Amino acid sequence: MYYRFLVPLIAGFALAGASAFTARLSHRFGERGGRMATSVLRNLLGIPLYFLGLVLAWRAPEPALIDTGGAIRLVAWALIIAGAVPVIVGHVQLGWRTHMPSVRDALMTGGLYAHVRHPIYAGGLLIFAGLALVRPTAPFALACALSGVFLIVQARLEEIDLLERLPQYREYMKRVPGFLPGSGSRHERRRT
Repeated sequence: MYYRFLVPLIAGFALAGASAFTARLSHRFGERGGRMATSVLRNLLGIPLYFLGLVLAWRAPEPALIDTGGAIRLVAWALIIAGAVPVIVGHVQLGWRTHMPSVRDALMTGGLYAHVRHPIYAGGLLIFAGLALVRPTAPFALACALSGVFLIVQARLEEIDLLERLPQYREYMKRVPGFLPGSGSRHERRRT
């Protein structure tokens, strides 16, 4: 019964993933309708359901899988803080585009986005790794692992949408790595 968190978590993933379909929703409902549909599905339905799933997983009365004393707790909070920086800065740099994507968006290539294509998701991966160490129960560790998988899948789905909405995104993908600065783009890695 402690795994009931999976229902809102997965439903939240599915609905929050709507931002990956901005171009298709805009083709169907017009620019304004697509933007609104994306925002409602993601921000009003998906993200709240997703967080409900995380809270239920956190509250599940399961024993810790590992001892979280001393050094592990320090590492956990270091990961959370390190991940929070690109999440916050990335949201500030994107502004409303992160909450209400549109077919008229301009490509962001400055700031953190000059170094990685997905700084918000990269930071999220660090945060979930840290949170799993703060509360290392089986339900919450599973919720964090699924959240990490969701962020990676969501990044790929958004790239498909961005290629459709912003033709210059293809060149940007060749120059800028996805999650780790300095790791080279996919195009550069294929050459080596």
